Amino acid sequence: MSPARKPARLSHEGRVVLLAILCGLPGSATAMAILWSGDFSARTQWTLTISIVGAWLGFALAVRERVVFPLQTLSNLLAALREGDFSVRGRSPRPDDALGEVMREVNTLGGALREQRLGAMEATALLRTVMREIDVAVLAFDESQRLRLVNRSGERLLAASSERLLGQNAADLRLSECLEGPQQSTFQAVFPGGAGRWGVRRTRIREKGLPLDLLVISDLTQALSEQELQAWQRLVRVLGHELNNSLAPVKSIAGSLESILARDPMPDDWREDMRRGLSVITARSESLSRFIGAYARLAKLPRPQRQPLPVAECLYRAASFETRLAAQVETGPPIAIQADPDQIEQALINLFRNAADASLPAGGAVSAGWRRDGAMVEIWVADEGPGLSSTANLFVPFFTTKPGGSGIGLVLSRQIAEAHGGALTLENRAAGHGCIARLRLPA
Repeated sequence: MSPARKPARLSHEGRVVLLAILCGLPGSATAMAILWSGDFSARTQWTLTISIVGAWLGFALAVRERVVFPLQTLSNLLAALREGDFSVRGRSPRPDDALGEVMREVNTLGGALREQRLGAMEATALLRTVMREIDVAVLAFDESQRLRLVNRSGERLLAASSERLLGQNAADLRLSECLEGPQQSTFQAVFPGGAGRWGVRRTRIREKGLPLDLLVISDLTQALSEQELQAWQRLVRVLGHELNNSLAPVKSIAGSLESILARDPMPDDWREDMRRGLSVITARSESLSRFIGAYARLAKLPRPQRQPLPVAECLYRAASFETRLAAQVETGPPIAIQADPDQIEQALINLFRNAADASLPAGGAVSAGWRRDGAMVEIWVADEGPGLSSTANLFVPFFTTKPGGSGIGLVLSRQIAEAHGGALTLENRAAGHGCIARLRLPA
Protein backbone atom coordinates (compact mmCIF):
# COMPACT_ATOMS: atom_id res chain seq x y z
CA MET A 1 0.00 0.00 0.00
CA SER A 2 1.55 3.29 -1.10
CA PRO A 3 1.87 6.03 1.50
CA ALA A 4 -0.71 8.75 1.40
CA ARG A 5 0.41 11.76 -0.54
CA LYS A 6 0.36 15.13 1.10
CA PRO A 7 -1.96 17.62 -0.55
CA ALA A 8 -0.13 19.99 -2.89
CA ARG A 9 0.23 23.52 -1.56
CA LEU A 10 -0.26 26.51 -3.76
CA SER A 11 2.76 28.65 -4.50
CA HIS A 12 2.86 32.33 -3.64
CA GLU A 13 2.03 33.19 -7.25
CA GLY A 14 -0.88 30.76 -7.26
CA ARG A 15 -2.31 32.26 -4.09
CA VAL A 16 -2.03 35.78 -5.55
CA VAL A 17 -3.90 34.72 -8.71
CA LEU A 18 -6.52 32.88 -6.67
CA LEU A 19 -7.11 35.90 -4.45
CA ALA A 20 -7.40 38.16 -7.53
CA ILE A 21 -9.95 35.78 -9.09
CA LEU A 22 -11.92 35.60 -5.87
CA CYS A 23 -11.93 39.40 -5.66
CA GLY A 24 -13.47 39.65 -9.14
CA LEU A 25 -15.79 36.70 -8.71
CA PRO A 26 -18.80 38.49 -7.10
CA GLY A 27 -18.97 41.24 -9.70
CA SER A 28 -18.35 38.97 -12.65
CA ALA A 29 -20.89 36.39 -11.47
CA THR A 30 -23.52 39.08 -10.91
CA ALA A 31 -22.93 40.62 -14.34
CA MET A 32 -23.23 37.28 -16.10
CA ALA A 33 -26.33 36.33 -14.14
CA ILE A 34 -28.02 39.56 -15.23
CA LEU A 35 -26.74 39.07 -18.76
CA TRP A 36 -28.04 35.52 -19.17
CA SER A 37 -31.33 36.07 -17.36
CA GLY A 38 -32.21 39.19 -19.33
CA ASP A 39 -33.78 39.50 -22.78
CA PHE A 40 -30.57 39.69 -24.79
CA SER A 41 -29.61 38.03 -27.99
CA ALA A 42 -27.33 35.03 -27.88
CA ARG A 43 -24.65 36.93 -29.77
CA THR A 44 -24.67 39.72 -27.20
CA GLN A 45 -24.65 37.29 -24.32
CA TRP A 46 -21.61 35.37 -25.61
CA THR A 47 -19.74 38.49 -26.60
CA LEU A 48 -20.18 40.14 -23.22
CA THR A 49 -19.48 36.86 -21.39
CA ILE A 50 -16.20 36.43 -23.21
CA SER A 51 -15.29 40.08 -22.56
CA ILE A 52 -16.11 39.83 -18.84
CA VAL A 53 -14.19 36.56 -18.34
CA GLY A 54 -11.21 37.81 -20.39
CA ALA A 55 -11.01 41.06 -18.47
CA TRP A 56 -11.45 39.17 -15.22
CA LEU A 57 -8.58 36.75 -15.91
CA GLY A 58 -6.41 39.47 -17.49
CA PHE A 59 -6.61 41.70 -14.44
CA ALA A 60 -5.89 38.66 -12.19
CA LEU A 61 -2.76 37.85 -14.19
CA ALA A 62 -1.74 41.54 -14.17
CA VAL A 63 -2.03 41.58 -10.37
CA ARG A 64 0.15 38.47 -10.28
CA GLU A 65 2.75 40.12 -12.49
CA ARG A 66 2.80 43.32 -10.40
CA VAL A 67 3.37 41.30 -7.23
CA VAL A 68 5.74 38.60 -8.48
CA PHE A 69 8.10 40.66 -10.67
CA PRO A 70 9.40 42.95 -7.84
CA LEU A 71 9.91 39.90 -5.65
CA GLN A 72 11.91 38.22 -8.38
CA THR A 73 13.97 41.40 -8.76
CA LEU A 74 14.66 41.47 -5.02
CA SER A 75 15.58 37.78 -5.14
CA ASN A 76 18.08 38.43 -7.92
CA LEU A 77 19.56 41.38 -5.99
CA LEU A 78 19.98 39.32 -2.82
CA ALA A 79 21.47 36.44 -4.80
CA ALA A 80 23.99 38.85 -6.32
CA LEU A 81 24.89 40.14 -2.85
CA ARG A 82 25.28 36.59 -1.62
CA GLU A 83 27.63 35.81 -4.52
CA GLY A 84 29.68 38.92 -3.77
CA ASP A 85 28.49 41.02 -6.73
CA PHE A 86 27.78 44.41 -5.18
CA SER A 87 27.55 46.31 -8.47
CA VAL A 88 23.91 45.31 -9.21
CA ARG A 89 21.27 47.87 -8.26
CA GLY A 90 17.47 47.71 -8.26
CA ARG A 91 15.11 50.44 -9.54
CA SER A 92 11.50 51.23 -8.76
CA PRO A 93 9.09 53.28 -10.92
CA ARG A 94 8.12 55.29 -7.86
CA PRO A 95 10.85 55.64 -5.21
CA ASP A 96 8.42 57.13 -2.69
CA ASP A 97 6.20 54.05 -2.28
CA ALA A 98 6.80 50.91 -0.20
CA LEU A 99 8.47 49.02 -3.02
CA GLY A 100 10.78 51.97 -3.68
CA GLU A 101 11.81 52.03 -0.02
CA VAL A 102 12.60 48.31 -0.15
CA MET A 103 14.73 48.78 -3.27
CA ARG A 104 16.53 51.74 -1.68
CA GLU A 105 17.35 49.76 1.47
CA VAL A 106 18.64 46.82 -0.58
CA ASN A 107 20.82 49.16 -2.62
CA THR A 108 22.13 50.76 0.58
CA LEU A 109 22.89 47.30 1.95
CA GLY A 110 24.81 46.48 -1.23
CA GLY A 111 26.86 49.67 -0.92
CA ALA A 112 27.67 48.98 2.74
CA LEU A 113 28.70 45.41 1.94
CA ARG A 114 30.85 46.68 -0.91
CA GLU A 115 32.66 49.10 1.40
CA GLN A 116 33.14 46.38 3.98
CA ARG A 117 34.53 44.00 1.39
CA LEU A 118 36.96 46.63 0.12
CA GLY A 119 38.08 47.32 3.70
CA ALA A 120 38.47 43.60 4.40
CA MET A 121 40.46 43.13 1.17
CA GLU A 122 42.75 46.03 2.03
CA ALA A 123 43.22 44.78 5.60
CA THR A 124 43.92 41.28 4.34
CA ALA A 125 46.44 42.57 1.82
CA LEU A 126 48.13 44.64 4.53
CA LEU A 127 48.21 41.69 6.91
CA ARG A 128 49.69 39.43 4.25
CA THR A 129 52.34 42.02 3.42
CA VAL A 130 53.25 42.47 7.09
CA MET A 131 53.29 38.72 7.67
CA ARG A 132 55.52 38.26 4.64
CA GLU A 133 57.96 41.08 5.36
CA ILE A 134 58.16 41.05 9.17
CA ASP A 135 61.43 39.73 10.56
CA VAL A 136 59.67 37.57 13.14
CA ALA A 137 58.59 33.95 12.71
CA VAL A 138 54.82 33.53 12.99
CA LEU A 139 53.39 30.01 13.18
CA ALA A 140 49.91 28.71 14.03
CA PHE A 141 49.12 25.20 15.27
CA ASP A 142 45.73 23.51 15.62
CA GLU A 143 44.55 21.48 18.61
CA SER A 144 46.43 18.40 17.36
CA GLN A 145 49.62 20.52 17.26
CA ARG A 146 49.85 20.46 13.48
CA LEU A 147 51.15 23.50 11.65
CA ARG A 148 48.42 25.43 9.81
CA LEU A 149 50.08 28.79 9.13
CA VAL A 150 53.66 29.98 8.63
CA ASN A 151 55.12 33.20 7.26
CA ARG A 152 58.33 33.79 5.31
CA SER A 153 60.45 34.30 8.43
CA GLY A 154 59.08 31.02 9.79
CA GLU A 155 60.16 29.30 6.59
CA ARG A 156 63.68 30.70 7.01
CA LEU A 157 63.73 29.65 10.67
CA LEU A 158 62.76 26.07 9.80
CA ALA A 159 64.72 26.06 6.50
CA ALA A 160 61.82 24.71 4.45
CA SER A 161 58.99 25.97 2.26
CA SER A 162 55.46 26.35 3.53
CA GLU A 163 54.30 23.49 1.27
CA ARG A 164 56.60 21.10 3.12
CA LEU A 165 55.96 22.55 6.59
CA LEU A 166 52.15 22.79 6.67
CA GLY A 167 50.63 19.75 8.33
CA GLN A 168 53.75 18.71 10.22
CA ASN A 169 53.63 18.02 13.93
CA ALA A 170 55.10 20.49 16.44
CA ALA A 171 57.31 17.76 17.91
CA ASP A 172 58.92 17.13 14.53
CA LEU A 173 59.60 20.88 14.23
CA ARG A 174 61.08 21.03 17.80
CA LEU A 175 58.37 23.46 18.89
CA SER A 176 56.30 21.32 21.25
CA GLU A 177 57.87 22.96 24.31
CA CYS A 178 56.76 26.36 23.05
CA LEU A 179 53.15 25.13 22.89
CA GLU A 180 53.23 23.59 26.36
CA GLY A 181 55.40 26.07 28.29
CA PRO A 182 54.60 29.57 29.56
CA GLN A 183 52.93 32.04 27.23
CA GLN A 184 56.03 34.23 27.16
CA SER A 185 59.55 32.92 27.60
CA THR A 186 63.16 33.09 26.42
CA PHE A 187 65.11 29.97 25.50
CA GLN A 188 68.27 28.76 23.83
CA ALA A 189 67.67 26.54 20.81
CA VAL A 190 69.11 25.35 17.52
CA PHE A 191 66.80 25.40 14.50
CA PRO A 192 67.58 24.35 10.94
CA GLY A 193 67.68 28.00 9.97
CA GLY A 194 69.77 29.34 12.85
CA ALA A 195 70.86 29.02 16.46
CA GLY A 196 70.84 31.41 19.39
CA ARG A 197 68.55 32.84 22.03
CA TRP A 198 64.89 33.19 21.09
CA GLY A 199 61.88 34.93 22.57
CA VAL A 200 58.50 33.26 22.12
CA ARG A 201 54.97 34.52 22.77
CA ARG A 202 51.92 32.25 22.52
CA THR A 203 48.37 33.47 21.92
CA ARG A 204 45.09 31.60 21.37
CA ILE A 205 43.19 32.72 18.25
CA ARG A 206 40.30 31.35 16.18
CA GLU A 207 40.05 30.79 12.44
CA LYS A 208 36.68 29.74 11.02
CA GLY A 209 35.58 28.88 14.53
CA LEU A 210 38.52 26.52 15.19
CA PRO A 211 41.05 27.36 17.95
CA LEU A 212 44.68 27.88 16.96
CA ASP A 213 47.83 28.47 19.03
CA LEU A 214 49.72 31.37 17.48
CA LEU A 215 53.48 31.38 18.12
CA VAL A 216 55.58 34.48 17.55
CA ILE A 217 59.30 33.64 17.70
CA SER A 218 61.89 36.41 17.53
CA ASP A 219 65.67 36.20 17.47
CA LEU A 220 67.02 37.90 20.59
CA THR A 221 70.66 36.98 20.08
CA GLN A 222 71.81 40.28 18.61
CA ALA A 223 69.69 42.46 20.89
CA LEU A 224 70.76 40.59 24.02
CA SER A 225 74.39 40.61 22.91
CA GLU A 226 74.27 44.38 22.46
CA GLN A 227 72.66 44.81 25.87
CA GLU A 228 75.22 42.52 27.48
CA LEU A 229 78.03 44.43 25.76
CA GLN A 230 76.65 47.74 27.01
CA ALA A 231 76.25 46.29 30.51
CA TRP A 232 79.84 45.04 30.48
CA GLN A 233 81.06 48.40 29.22
CA ARG A 234 79.22 50.22 32.01
CA LEU A 235 80.51 47.72 34.56
CA VAL A 236 84.11 48.03 33.38
CA ARG A 237 83.82 51.83 33.29
CA VAL A 238 82.46 52.03 36.84
CA LEU A 239 84.87 49.43 38.23
CA GLY A 240 87.82 51.01 36.44
CA HIS A 241 86.97 54.45 37.76
CA GLU A 242 86.62 53.25 41.33
CA LEU A 243 89.68 51.00 41.19
CA ASN A 244 91.79 53.83 39.78
CA ASN A 245 90.56 56.15 42.53
CA SER A 246 91.64 53.61 45.15
CA LEU A 247 94.79 52.18 43.58
CA ALA A 248 96.37 55.46 42.49
CA PRO A 249 96.93 56.78 46.05
CA VAL A 250 97.86 53.28 47.25
CA LYS A 251 100.51 53.06 44.52
CA SER A 252 101.80 56.53 45.31
CA ILE A 253 101.99 55.93 49.06
CA ALA A 254 103.57 52.50 48.58
CA GLY A 255 106.25 54.10 46.41
CA SER A 256 106.88 56.75 49.07
CA LEU A 257 107.17 54.12 51.80
CA GLU A 258 109.55 52.11 49.65
CA SER A 259 111.77 55.16 49.16
CA ILE A 260 111.79 55.77 52.93
CA LEU A 261 112.87 52.19 53.60
CA ALA A 262 115.61 52.52 50.96
CA ARG A 263 117.27 55.44 52.78
CA ASP A 264 120.40 54.76 54.79
CA PRO A 265 120.34 55.91 57.46
CA MET A 266 116.55 56.00 57.85
CA PRO A 267 114.96 59.30 58.96
CA ASP A 268 113.97 59.75 62.57
CA ASP A 269 110.23 60.04 61.80
CA TRP A 270 110.10 57.02 59.48
CA ARG A 271 107.82 55.15 61.87
CA GLU A 272 105.24 57.98 61.78
CA ASP A 273 105.45 58.16 57.99
CA MET A 274 105.00 54.41 57.75
CA ARG A 275 102.02 54.54 60.12
CA ARG A 276 100.30 57.33 58.13
CA GLY A 277 100.96 55.61 54.83
CA LEU A 278 99.67 52.26 56.00
CA SER A 279 96.63 54.00 57.49
CA VAL A 280 95.79 55.55 54.10
CA ILE A 281 96.30 52.20 52.36
CA THR A 282 93.99 50.54 54.90
CA ALA A 283 91.31 53.20 54.44
CA ARG A 284 91.37 52.93 50.66
CA SER A 285 91.26 49.13 50.86
CA GLU A 286 88.21 49.28 53.13
CA SER A 287 86.56 51.77 50.74
CA LEU A 288 87.23 49.45 47.83
CA SER A 289 85.83 46.53 49.83
CA ARG A 290 82.66 48.49 50.59
CA PHE A 291 82.37 49.35 46.90
CA ILE A 292 82.58 45.70 45.83
CA GLY A 293 80.06 44.75 48.54
CA ALA A 294 77.63 47.41 47.35
CA TYR A 295 77.88 46.13 43.79
CA ALA A 296 77.18 42.62 45.07
CA ARG A 297 74.00 43.90 46.72
CA LEU A 298 72.74 45.17 43.38
CA ALA A 299 73.58 41.93 41.61
CA LYS A 300 72.03 39.64 44.23
CA LEU A 301 68.62 41.25 44.78
CA PRO A 302 66.34 38.24 45.54
CA ARG A 303 62.95 37.69 43.93
CA PRO A 304 60.11 39.38 45.83
CA GLN A 305 58.16 37.17 48.21
CA ARG A 306 54.69 38.55 47.66
CA GLN A 307 52.06 38.73 50.37
CA PRO A 308 49.20 41.11 51.26
CA LEU A 309 50.75 44.44 52.26
CA PRO A 310 48.69 47.42 53.57
CA VAL A 311 50.12 50.50 51.89
CA ALA A 312 49.39 52.86 54.78
CA GLU A 313 51.04 50.64 57.38
CA CYS A 314 54.16 50.18 55.24
CA LEU A 315 54.46 53.90 54.45
CA TYR A 316 54.09 55.02 58.10
CA ARG A 317 56.62 52.41 59.23
CA ALA A 318 59.18 53.48 56.62
CA ALA A 319 58.71 57.15 57.54
CA SER A 320 59.35 56.40 61.21
CA PHE A 321 62.89 55.18 60.44
CA GLU A 322 63.94 58.69 59.34
CA THR A 323 64.53 60.34 62.71
CA ARG A 324 66.35 63.47 61.49
CA LEU A 325 63.22 65.00 59.95
CA ALA A 326 59.64 63.91 60.66
CA ALA A 327 57.76 63.37 57.42
CA GLN A 328 54.17 64.55 57.03
CA VAL A 329 52.22 61.55 55.68
CA GLU A 330 48.88 62.42 54.10
CA THR A 331 46.01 60.00 54.60
CA GLY A 332 44.88 58.05 51.54
CA PRO A 333 42.38 55.31 50.70
CA PRO A 334 42.75 51.91 52.40
CA ILE A 335 44.64 49.78 49.88
CA ALA A 336 46.47 46.46 50.21
CA ILE A 337 48.81 45.20 47.49
CA GLN A 338 50.63 41.94 46.81
CA ALA A 339 54.29 42.76 47.45
CA ASP A 340 57.40 41.88 49.42
CA PRO A 341 57.14 43.92 52.66
CA ASP A 342 60.90 43.97 53.32
CA GLN A 343 61.84 45.13 49.81
CA ILE A 344 59.10 47.78 49.51
CA GLU A 345 59.95 49.08 52.97
CA GLN A 346 63.65 49.28 52.05
CA ALA A 347 62.79 51.22 48.86
CA LEU A 348 60.66 53.68 50.84
CA ILE A 349 63.36 54.09 53.49
CA ASN A 350 65.81 55.04 50.72
CA LEU A 351 63.33 57.59 49.33
CA PHE A 352 62.73 59.14 52.78
CA ARG A 353 66.49 59.29 53.44
CA ASN A 354 67.13 61.03 50.12
CA ALA A 355 64.28 63.48 50.76
CA ALA A 356 65.62 64.29 54.23
CA ASP A 357 69.17 64.76 52.85
CA ALA A 358 67.80 67.26 50.31
CA SER A 359 65.49 69.15 52.70
CA LEU A 360 67.67 69.48 55.81
CA PRO A 361 70.28 71.93 54.40
CA ALA A 362 67.50 74.16 53.01
CA GLY A 363 65.36 73.94 56.16
CA GLY A 364 62.51 72.34 54.22
CA ALA A 365 60.03 69.60 55.06
CA VAL A 366 59.28 66.10 53.73
CA SER A 367 55.78 64.98 52.81
CA ALA A 368 54.42 61.69 51.54
CA GLY A 369 51.17 60.00 50.61
CA TRP A 370 49.53 57.49 48.33
CA ARG A 371 46.65 57.24 45.90
CA ARG A 372 45.10 54.78 43.49
CA ASP A 373 45.65 55.44 39.77
CA GLY A 374 43.69 52.92 37.71
CA ALA A 375 45.33 49.53 38.04
CA MET A 376 48.32 51.02 39.88
CA VAL A 377 49.01 52.43 43.34
CA GLU A 378 51.21 55.52 43.43
CA ILE A 379 53.26 56.26 46.55
CA TRP A 380 54.94 59.66 46.50
CA VAL A 381 57.62 61.23 48.65
CA ALA A 382 58.29 64.97 48.18
CA ASP A 383 61.04 67.16 49.57
CA GLU A 384 61.71 70.92 49.69
CA GLY A 385 65.33 70.82 48.67
CA PRO A 386 67.11 72.50 45.75
CA GLY A 387 65.56 70.14 43.20
CA LEU A 388 67.17 68.20 40.38
CA SER A 389 69.52 69.99 38.02
CA SER A 390 69.81 66.92 35.76
CA THR A 391 68.07 63.54 35.65
CA ALA A 392 70.52 61.87 33.27
CA ASN A 393 72.57 60.11 35.97
CA LEU A 394 69.92 59.53 38.64
CA PHE A 395 69.86 55.75 38.19
CA VAL A 396 73.51 55.23 37.25
CA PRO A 397 75.08 52.89 39.84
CA PHE A 398 77.44 54.63 42.29
CA PHE A 399 76.71 58.08 40.90
CA THR A 400 75.98 60.47 43.76
CA THR A 401 76.06 64.18 44.45
CA LYS A 402 75.99 63.78 48.24
CA PRO A 403 79.20 63.73 50.29
CA GLY A 404 79.70 60.20 51.57
CA GLY A 405 76.85 58.85 49.43
CA SER A 406 77.07 55.34 48.01
CA GLY A 407 75.09 55.95 44.82
CA ILE A 408 73.10 52.72 45.05
CA GLY A 409 69.96 53.76 46.97
CA LEU A 410 67.94 54.94 43.96
CA VAL A 411 69.24 52.14 41.75
CA LEU A 412 68.25 49.54 44.34
CA SER A 413 64.83 51.15 44.82
CA ARG A 414 64.15 51.14 41.09
CA GLN A 415 65.19 47.48 40.84
CA ILE A 416 62.74 46.65 43.63
CA ALA A 417 59.94 48.56 41.86
CA GLU A 418 60.60 46.86 38.51
CA ALA A 419 60.80 43.42 40.15
CA HIS A 420 57.24 44.05 41.39
CA GLY A 421 56.04 45.11 37.92
CA GLY A 422 56.12 48.80 38.80
CA ALA A 423 58.34 51.82 38.23
CA LEU A 424 60.17 54.58 40.10
CA THR A 425 60.51 58.12 38.75
CA LEU A 426 61.95 61.37 40.12
CA GLU A 427 61.05 64.83 38.89
CA ASN A 428 61.06 68.42 40.07
CA ARG A 429 57.87 69.58 41.73
CA ALA A 430 55.56 71.64 39.56
CA ALA A 431 54.52 73.86 42.48
CA GLY A 432 57.28 75.11 44.73
CA HIS A 433 60.88 73.96 44.96
CA GLY A 434 62.18 70.48 45.58
CA CYS A 435 61.54 67.19 43.82
CA ILE A 436 59.06 64.35 44.15
CA ALA A 437 59.67 60.60 43.89
CA ARG A 438 56.80 58.45 42.59
CA LEU A 439 56.79 54.71 43.32
CA ARG A 440 54.12 52.99 41.20
CA LEU A 441 53.13 49.41 42.04
CA PRO A 442 50.37 47.13 40.66
CA ALA A 443 47.20 47.30 42.72
